[in-house]
Amino acid sequence: MPTMPLEPTNPRPCDTPDGWCERPELPPEPGEAGFPDVTLADLVSFRPATPQLTGEPAGFGVVGMPANFVAAASEQVVPGVLLGYPVTVRFTPTAFVFSYGDGTSGRSPSGGVTWERAGVVQFTPTDTSHAYRERGTYMSGVTVEYAASVDFGTGWRAVDGVVTAASAEYLVEVVEARTALVDRTCDEDPAGPGCG
Repeated sequence: MPTMPLEPTNPRPCDTPDGWCERPELPPEPGEAGFPDVTLADLVSFRPATPQLTGEPAGFGVVGMPANFVAAASEQVVPGVLLGYPVTVRFTPTAFVFSYGDGTSGRSPSGGVTWERAGVVQFTPTDTSHAYRERGTYMSGVTVEYAASVDFGTGWRAVDGVVTAASAEYLVEVVEARTALVDRTCDEDPAGPGCG
């Protein structure tokens, strides 16, 4: 006997040798206020903008000293159509995952701030800084995790999980700094070593 579809109005098993029937694809169950529940997979056509990554000192670091990384990402609101309904999707940054290019990474609830904005001197450690152990060229980046929510015109509803967006690679040239003790400063002896 052939397998018969199991109709939503008739949930009994079909009369087949194995006792199972195929269930037809059902439309999404209505959620709050009659709108369907939304998953991350439904948001595939909605994307947050690419985050921006910069560093201090710009484009380079010094072995053993903190290089400060600052990522820029903000809340974004994107209108569109979802599951046949007009909708507004909101992406709110919740975490910043920095990849420093040397096999290490760091996680922060914010994108960090510049040394000037933090009111500290250069090479001060920050929540998003990283000290490289060896000289070389490193490709760093940041991935921002966003919480998503949707509004079908009845108020914001959270979507389970996070949406991610990655920055372009940011090149860091790490150099060694050498210092030397001298008898007098360059102001005192303009012809001295390293002066002029």
